[in-house]
Amino acid sequence: MAADPLDLLDLDSLLSDEERDIRALARRVADDRVRPSVADWYENGTAPVRDLALEFGKLGLLGMHLTGYGCTGASAVAYGLTCMELEAADSGVRSLVSVQGSLAMFAIWSFGSAEQKRRWLPGMAAGELIGCFGLTEPDHGSDPANMSTRARRDGDDWVLNGGKMWITNAPLADVAVIWARTDEGVAGFAVPTDTPGFSAREIKHKMSLRASSTGEISLDDVRLPADAQLPGARGLKAPLSCLTEARFGIIWGSLGAARDCLQVALDYASTREQFGRPLGGFQLTQAKLADMALEVQKGFLLALHLGRLRDSAGSLRPEQVSIGKLNNVREAIKIARQCRTILGGNGISGEYPIMRHANNLESVLTYEGTSEIHQLVIGQKLTGLNAFAN
Repeated sequence: MAADPLDLLDLDSLLSDEERDIRALARRVADDRVRPSVADWYENGTAPVRDLALEFGKLGLLGMHLTGYGCTGASAVAYGLTCMELEAADSGVRSLVSVQGSLAMFAIWSFGSAEQKRRWLPGMAAGELIGCFGLTEPDHGSDPANMSTRARRDGDDWVLNGGKMWITNAPLADVAVIWARTDEGVAGFAVPTDTPGFSAREIKHKMSLRASSTGEISLDDVRLPADAQLPGARGLKAPLSCLTEARFGIIWGSLGAARDCLQVALDYASTREQFGRPLGGFQLTQAKLADMALEVQKGFLLALHLGRLRDSAGSLRPEQVSIGKLNNVREAIKIARQCRTILGGNGISGEYPIMRHANNLESVLTYEGTSEIHQLVIGQKLTGLNAFAN
């Protein structure tokens, strides 16, 4: 096997023993539980999400960066390393963990009542309950401020109507965090999915994230008691803070997909012979490998820097997270495409993970904020001018 592309700069020396141990744990479960079967899951468009959630829960990987309620309270860097190892196996599997911990659990943990936290978080941390996060709508993806889903008061109850689209975990979820417009502004609700009027349809025929469950949620006069509202969520800032939380994991996860592609290309180039010598012996191939290894190193340093900032300051500014997601996902998809060229025709075969990573990264590129949205977040910080305004 060729050298680990992260070894060039001895980047392991920047990690603590505990961080390396957590990374090893995540890598082991990815190697043992995901890699042997993920090509079949991807081809069949299904994955054993509940089984995986239970296994991840037993290892403390769900909501691992949160504290209390059965969560392990790991550092941001440890959580990032876990995302990197899981996405090195498959983006869809990392999405399961991100949506469960950084969106659904984080929303309840940050904005929920004490009773809501007690009701949902321990089971979610254990993987016994699945959560989803309903913000994106069929007609409102990058523009959640204009969401169509409405919640109206009816006596002491709330009644929700509307729909959400492209919602990871929705078809299997036990609780859905739903964001809706009210007369007072945007509000969040913890919605048990067995509530009458709630339905989630599996989205089929995806060409990306096929080892992940994705759904369309319909809300048809969903009646909820007053205590289903997340009391700490006031306005659009609440769901956007959850997205910032989830984007941090993507910064690391996309790097894992890129690293896996590069590792496969390195191994292939060292053994595949053309014109009487290994592909890795040609100047053009070495130039490709060198450039990709450089971007993986830089991406890791960026992710680690952001993780250290978060661990020291407790949070990251939105533009800092946007810089990480924009760079690492954009470079990861370039690396996947370039690695495919090294493998030639074999690069499109399911026997190798590269095309699967490339297809998955097409989704990672646009969810949790498209590249264009992150460019505008950064641009607003640089100029002081809001390009989102009409």
